[in-house]
Amino acid sequence: MPMNYGRVEGLEKPVSRLVLGCGSLRPEDMPKAQTLLDAFTAAGGTALDTAHVYGRDGASERAVGRWLTMCGNRDRVVLITKGAHPDAQWRPRVTPEVIAAELDESLERLQTDHVDLYLLHRDDPETPVEPIIDCLNAHVAAGRIGAFGGSNWSPRRIDAANAYARAHGLRGFSASSPHLALAVAHDPPHMGHAIISGDREALDWYQKRRLPLLAWTAQARGFFSDRANPDDPEARRRFRRYDEDGNWERRRRVWDLGARMGRTPTQIALAWVLCQPLEIHAIIGPGSVPHLEDALGALDIRLSAEDLAWLNLEG
Repeated sequence: MPMNYGRVEGLEKPVSRLVLGCGSLRPEDMPKAQTLLDAFTAAGGTALDTAHVYGRDGASERAVGRWLTMCGNRDRVVLITKGAHPDAQWRPRVTPEVIAAELDESLERLQTDHVDLYLLHRDDPETPVEPIIDCLNAHVAAGRIGAFGGSNWSPRRIDAANAYARAHGLRGFSASSPHLALAVAHDPPHMGHAIISGDREALDWYQKRRLPLLAWTAQARGFFSDRANPDDPEARRRFRRYDEDGNWERRRRVWDLGARMGRTPTQIALAWVLCQPLEIHAIIGPGSVPHLEDALGALDIRLSAEDLAWLNLEG
């Protein structure tokens, strides 16, 4: 299916609506990594998502960097990485010093002198936004990042950061990456995730701001596939983040609509994200080329407002 694209302020390259999550890629298994990355870019995908903490010793970034060097296509890729994740005890680390140090390591692993979009992996609401914005603008001015944003930042904190940036003639957040999927996840409070599934106030904020939204775990970790079954105790343990009656009913409706449209349930669930009235991009994490091809099949599905509401138990 033809790829669709959006724009992120500060970047000249188009950003594909599907973003390839590279968290599982490893340099020890480059044939698998290369096969997925080659298939994604051959289908028109431009955006790759990784992070400083993905894999032992930055394995994900190192695999992506090796592939970029092998293919010589850095200029055609929108490279996204994240930093300032909490430490092993889940203590916040959103400081200019941590950002600078981790960005140094990420650039070395990725074998490049800049990333296109840099996201702060978590927020620390106790840290003032002013030094964070100053720090990120310094990295933009140095050519180390093209644009920046937040992963798991709340609308309130993004507003505060961008208000400071506007008042001082600086760049603000150009994108945000919360968790958005049709299934509503439930996480332990210490995880620091921004989950906007089912959060009408947050969704209205994104629609009003038109801030590009990169939805992580857009397919709810396979909850809508045949691996999930409410009658299977093991499946309920595997998908415990989504194990509630409302989500099982959403899954039933996805399967029903998929059968009527001649589409797979995972395509319908992904199309629900892509058809939101937002500047939306969906991060996917296919484990194989067939899984990638299934996700690509969601690009040409058009769900009506009535379809979107019915799938989400709103009608």
